[in-house]
Amino acid sequence: MNILTNLIPQSAQPAAPKQRKGIEIKSKREIEIMRQASAIVATVLKEISELVKPGMTTADLDAYAEKRIREMGAAPSFKGYHGFPASICSSINNEVVHGIPNAKKVIRSGDVLKVDTGAYFQGFHGDSCITIGVGEVTPEAAKLIRVAEESLYKGIEQVKPGNYLLDLAGAIEDHVKANGFSVVEDFTGHGVGRNLHEEPSVFNFRTREMPNVKLRAGMTLAIEPIVNAGTKVTRILSDRWTAVTVDNSLSAQFEHTVLVTEEGYEILTDRSKV
Repeated sequence: MNILTNLIPQSAQPAAPKQRKGIEIKSKREIEIMRQASAIVATVLKEISELVKPGMTTADLDAYAEKRIREMGAAPSFKGYHGFPASICSSINNEVVHGIPNAKKVIRSGDVLKVDTGAYFQGFHGDSCITIGVGEVTPEAAKLIRVAEESLYKGIEQVKPGNYLLDLAGAIEDHVKANGFSVVEDFTGHGVGRNLHEEPSVFNFRTREMPNVKLRAGMTLAIEPIVNAGTKVTRILSDRWTAVTVDNSLSAQFEHTVLVTEEGYEILTDRSKV
């Protein structure tokens, strides 16, 4: 889940502490718990990527995700978060982020489906998003999905102690623009840990709006570029959650929870390890 401001979790995490100020450096014990929370998220997204097919609804995916998160001993991070009614965000085609699952929203062949979810386990969160090309997608859609995922890893490659957040942002922005797409600027990545959204904001484009934070071992970041085929400009629908492209162009998003290590980085939500 991707929001500009750092907010306090609500009913999904009833025992969570109030948001702390500043950037938290996680202890070895806390990092181990985050590995477990993130592995739950990675497992759910991997399973969804394998089971999704035309004819299913986004509500079907939401029910599956909540069931699996709870079976693994965690709570859905998103459900109840500032009133969000579901365990996943499911955004299709021109929907950019925060799409609300719906029993009437049928997934069709050719759709560009974003599935974002989080798990709250023993006091800490994991957070990740994938984009799935359902069935046969157009060449433009396939390229968009590929570039969005590549841009995430371009950013992650810049994660190491001593580098800065804008090193990540620049790598993401350069790769996206070199491929003829645009980076959404209305939403950012974020710190993640005790709370779903913590400091710092993790931009996907160069900006002077926020301090250019120097990375330190023990930081945990949700890095999540959102890439549009057309304009970067978005608008919010009347449900007050779903963001869409103003020109109706396709959008893709990928996200990982990433730990800054002494040597570089560790992708905590790595689906290849579950």
